[in-house]
Amino acid sequence: MFGNKILDYKDELLKDLDTLLSFESVDGEKNDECDKALDFILKRANDFGLTGEKTTDKSGHITLGDSGKLCGVLTHLDVVPAGSNWSVPPYALTEKDGRLYGRGIADDKGAALVTLYCLRAIKDSDVKGVNTIRTIYGTGEETGMEDMENYFNKNPLPDMAFTPDSDYGICFAEKGILQLEVSTLLNNATTLSQFHAGRAVNAVPDRAYVMLDSSDYDEQTLMRLADASDGDFEFNYTIDGLMIISRGKAAHACEPDKGYNAAAALVDLISNVYTTRETGSICSFIDYAINKETNGRSLGLKMSDAVSGSLTVNLSSVNIEGQTAKAVFDIRYPVTVSVNRVLKQFKKVAKISDLKVTVLNHEAPLYADKDSELVKLLSDAYESVTGEKAELYSTGGGTYARMLGGHGVAFGPAFKNDDVRMHNADESMDKENFFKHAQICLEAMYRMFTDGE
Repeated sequence: MFGNKILDYKDELLKDLDTLLSFESVDGEKNDECDKALDFILKRANDFGLTGEKTTDKSGHITLGDSGKLCGVLTHLDVVPAGSNWSVPPYALTEKDGRLYGRGIADDKGAALVTLYCLRAIKDSDVKGVNTIRTIYGTGEETGMEDMENYFNKNPLPDMAFTPDSDYGICFAEKGILQLEVSTLLNNATTLSQFHAGRAVNAVPDRAYVMLDSSDYDEQTLMRLADASDGDFEFNYTIDGLMIISRGKAAHACEPDKGYNAAAALVDLISNVYTTRETGSICSFIDYAINKETNGRSLGLKMSDAVSGSLTVNLSSVNIEGQTAKAVFDIRYPVTVSVNRVLKQFKKVAKISDLKVTVLNHEAPLYADKDSELVKLLSDAYESVTGEKAELYSTGGGTYARMLGGHGVAFGPAFKNDDVRMHNADESMDKENFFKHAQICLEAMYRMFTDGE
């Protein structure tokens, strides 16, 4: 099995992984760090005798071969912010109790580096391919995938491709992603002076805080409600009023029920004490239309299909201060549902509070052919390494696969029995699983390069 050859590079791969994880490559916040991560990958390619090329300011690729079908493997080097509650340094590789820790180890820097080493293994083995294999790297996947839009404006779509940016087995369907901002022209809260939560649109916020001009009676009521709730609240008295800090649990926005939304919990708490006029339109909307739900029921959006499952809603961020009052939501809708239906219903409910709704990002669903040549090739590669059949599944996550015009799917790197804590504190992968993925990835890339021979 050719995939085993990746194990010859284990020590060197881990050393490079430590370097790659050290870059705080949060797109939009640390663009220079994103550049460093991409430059590092391309430089290492050149060190290995491969040719790395920066194709746009946010993407690059490495190509092996020049004939046959163009076969692609897409990964991203940007990450979501580290957040809080880490037990290890987030921007470093830490090995502990058989696990590899660091922001990006599972999403998606670990897989990105593996693709480079897979190319190296194929090249070092003097494999004579009949196709062209190209690894493609972006630095804006977590912020809307504009990096790949620009990349494919300049470069051809692969004939077949996969992105190791999800779970095993093979993801043939991805829900649609609709990210919306609700806002008011004028902050109309009278008692609430500040509310801040969330930094990433595709993550459950694990911390939120509010500033209130409150009375002693209100404070005592709030404390009693906080003690009786399932939230984690801290009360601090400041010169500007009462600060309440809410702590939750981060999670990926595609699975908001796996987290605990600190912002939603805080809105729920204060809405039980103050009126709509006192908390303002944004908090009122969150309270009656979302509250702590993740299924869209109160929005009138509870729905599902047999292919991809249920719609989910995540309150991603809240920003209220001065004249600014806005909140951001991440909706993942089933593949057979029209985005216009979802947007129309959301706007209908937001209109009750006279809120403006702005579409920040929309990514259409992916629905790939289960019987394609690509799915068979990936299934065979997976089975050759694991001895098991690859499950076909759908996800609420959004990957580069949806940018491939139906010619690509998501495939790995995480195994479903491994809690990798994607978009959460202490993101990690079981070390054995990490290298099992590396073997599967190499086996798949080898078969693409040689046309399965």
